[in-house]
Amino acid sequence: MRNGANGTPLSSGEGRRSAAASAADPEVSAKATRRRFTAAYKLSIVEKADACDTPGEIGELLRREGLYSSHLSSWRKAARGGSLRRLARKRGPRPSGGKSEARRVRKLERENARLSEELRKARIIIDVQGKVAGLLGVSPGDGKRS
Repeated sequence: MRNGANGTPLSSGEGRRSAAASAADPEVSAKATRRRFTAAYKLSIVEKADACDTPGEIGELLRREGLYSSHLSSWRKAARGGSLRRLARKRGPRPSGGKSEARRVRKLERENARLSEELRKARIIIDVQGKVAGLLGVSPGDGKRS
């Protein structure tokens, strides 16, 4: 077989390798990622499919969106059962919004107790100062003896 540029013989594998190398897609990822669809998207596809009335229109919709008929059938079943509304919630641990509010309430309660104790002590001090001023004959407001 003489297919080389200068008429030199090529082994049968060389010609195929060079053609395959030029046609190879360099953007292939190492690991495929799973597609995830939002509940709103699923509901919109189910609604669009239900609105289709001519033969082949649903297939066209699925091809255009890159979906399979199994997607549509499972999403219809979920929509009938009302679980698509629940799918809008994210999976995993609950947000810790309640914990931060409880922490803030505890902090404010501690601060309130501390300030109440300071006020109680200040009232005692003011009461004692008034009694001392009365014994010394000093007016508590201006500091002069009466």
